[in-house]
Amino acid sequence: MSDLSSLSTPRVVVDRSKVRANISRMQSRASAAGVRLRPHAKTHKSPIIARWQIEAGAAGVCCAKLGEAEVFADAGIDDIRLPYPINPANASRVLALLNRIRLSIVVDDLEVARQWSERMVAAGRQLDVLVKVDVGTHRCGIDPDSPRALDIVRDVAGLAGLHFRGLLSHAGHSYLADSPADVEAVARQEIEILRHLTSRAREAGIEVAEISVGATPTARCIGGQHGVTEMRPGNYVFFDRTQVGLGAAALDDCAMMVVSTAVSRPAPTRVIFDAGSKTLTSDGARGFGSHPGYGLVFPSLATRTPDPAIVIERLSEEHATAQLPASSPLKPGDRVRILPNHSCVVTNLADELLLVEGSTIVDRLPVAARGRNT
Repeated sequence: MSDLSSLSTPRVVVDRSKVRANISRMQSRASAAGVRLRPHAKTHKSPIIARWQIEAGAAGVCCAKLGEAEVFADAGIDDIRLPYPINPANASRVLALLNRIRLSIVVDDLEVARQWSERMVAAGRQLDVLVKVDVGTHRCGIDPDSPRALDIVRDVAGLAGLHFRGLLSHAGHSYLADSPADVEAVARQEIEILRHLTSRAREAGIEVAEISVGATPTARCIGGQHGVTEMRPGNYVFFDRTQVGLGAAALDDCAMMVVSTAVSRPAPTRVIFDAGSKTLTSDGARGFGSHPGYGLVFPSLATRTPDPAIVIERLSEEHATAQLPASSPLKPGDRVRILPNHSCVVTNLADELLLVEGSTIVDRLPVAARGRNT
């Protein structure tokens, strides 16, 4: 097998041992809490990695879109949840998936739920659904403080053709936390909201079999989220600079790097790498404190320590423009590794991930669900 020094660049590489360790560690965390782990597969978009997760004990996977779910179903993954609102215009695709796998979706709108009910009844089928609850992200989900919240849950649970499974949330606002205490507060508020609505539903005679939560930053708090039946982190399989910034991972846990070449040093304090927004994404890093730039640069393939003085301050499609000290020895032709700010998007920009052990390429992993955004 070849090694990283022989690559054409830019290339996305993934450390196989670190991926396996991340999978094992999160599964152990879920098992210790007595909670099912259902990883979000939008991070890796790979049925091969999904099988690694399921072999380690995961109950199934989540997908962001039907296109992703179709790829994973084609590969034999047979228990898939879509924690993303799906419009009933896609009923034919959902019915096709129901012929092959166990599929569940979320709803947060009663009229949409009614339309799903009509389509399932017409087809003589039943679809598992969960009601998505807004626990503070203010994106999708019913407002738990609304006077109508319990009515919506009751009405969805009573619709023919739908099998109400329970409540689902995503604490995406944990990515805006300023400290570990803030992350813990988000996780605590999330379960308090879900437990309260669950209690009201059960008092009204509604069976709530599942309470599903999902976010990598709050996954560390699962042991204190009593009542949860399922957790759905995704990013943990690779981690990234944002997760390090949020205290969810150490640098050495991060499995994904972008290998890039310095193609120009037009000024003593400026260097150009060949990994632009088409590889690194234009996402900024989040976390406690300041995390400037579009990735964390390791100034050689061998070094295990990033150089925070090298700051990727601007991206164009094919170029990363970085500031660096005039004393830096980097020159055109040198290879660097870049820890991306957001690994999920980087995956979707790559045709394949190169699996490595150390600096040796051991396999090539197709990004099978790349671009399946519908």
